[in-house]
Amino acid sequence: MTQLDVGSPQVSRAPRPRERVLRGLLRTAPVPALFWLALSGHYTPLLLALGALSVLLVCWLTRRARLEHHGLTLPLALRLPRYLLWLSGQVLLTAWTVTRKVWRPNPGLRPVVATTPAPPLPEQSQVIYANSITLTPGTLALDVEEDGIEVHSLDRAGIDELDAGAMLRRVRRTEDRR
Repeated sequence: MTQLDVGSPQVSRAPRPRERVLRGLLRTAPVPALFWLALSGHYTPLLLALGALSVLLVCWLTRRARLEHHGLTLPLALRLPRYLLWLSGQVLLTAWTVTRKVWRPNPGLRPVVATTPAPPLPEQSQVIYANSITLTPGTLALDVEEDGIEVHSLDRAGIDELDAGAMLRRVRRTEDRR
């Protein structure tokens, strides 16, 4: 008969490396998995397996880059949908504009590379701003610098629109205010 010592405190042990990896995977995998499922729309076994592999790859890369703690914060999560809705509208408008310009018999496109000013922003806001520029048809963020973002545009109008600052103001509204 074994005797159970009820009075001794249980010593908690540190999680093993494998447990830490699994906990991290359970914490980070649901978001890209749901995102992939929502965007895919196809649920065949092959595509589900490829989706699972891509989610595992994203989680592994996130862990290797040590980005687990740089993710979505609650204040950003509450402000981001409004920004993404506005950005979606901008993407549609500029897609229409670019399509009209490109399909003209004489498009008159004059590609421009310029640095659009961007005041010092938190790293997350810089990423949102640069990616928003790239998502907008006709513009491409080439390099993020301390004082601005180097942008390639199909014409000067794209640079002028960025210089006007509407997108930058919207990005600043998504920042965490502590």
